Amino acid sequence: MPKLLSGGNPQIAKADGDAPVQAYIAAMPGWKSDLGRRLDTLITAAVPHVRKAVKWNSPFYGIEGQGWFVTFHVSTRYVKVTFFNGAALNPAPPGFTPRSGDARWLDIYENAPLDEAQLTAWIQQSAAIPGWDPARRK
Repeated sequence: MPKLLSGGNPQIAKADGDAPVQAYIAAMPGWKSDLGRRLDTLITAAVPHVRKAVKWNSPFYGIEGQGWFVTFHVSTRYVKVTFFNGAALNPAPPGFTPRSGDARWLDIYENAPLDEAQLTAWIQQSAAIPGWDPARRK
């Protein structure tokens, strides 16, 4: 079983593909693992040709040649779903700070309702526009 870092985030080696993402999801503690499976299923259904990887102890989802468009990360009380180009989404996800640039996020808490239709719309919109590419820094 992978080591859990602060906040319960699984420590998974950086790697491309579905297998490391599934290992991350399986290692998410408690209710967060079920949520991770739901998120992965929603993303894969909305973007069948999605590219997956684990980077910086978080699963990343992207489009080949277009960059990464969404990631999620375990915190102590919630799972943060971050859209790298979230400021361009309509409506923009609610989470941001003055320093977050184009990124916007949604914090999902245990037993909180999840608007899967809105989340799917954000996933589809985000996948359709250029995402974050560390080789192509803005």
